[in-house]
Amino acid sequence: MHILDRLEALIEAHDCRAAIEEARALLLQFEQGPDALTHAIDDFLLDLMTLSFIVECYGRGFELLARTLARRRLAKVRLLSGGVDTVRQK
Repeated sequence: MHILDRLEALIEAHDCRAAIEEARALLLQFEQGPDALTHAIDDFLLDLMTLSFIVECYGRGFELLARTLARRRLAKVRLLSGGVDTVRQK
């Protein structure tokens, strides 16, 4: 599974904290890109953390908008990365 597809799946994960950690690890595989991509990645992670906070504090009933925002931020990451996974060579 490609990195961006896996990140999209993590938005729907039931364990939000584990999803954040996995997302961080996946995003570290991206090559250093333009500042816009870096900011989009940061925004996406922030939205995943917000989703985790909402689920933890208010339960699953209030998560829809946070998931929608995270999906939009991921779409921006996908667009800025050229829609393909650009990963570091190991």
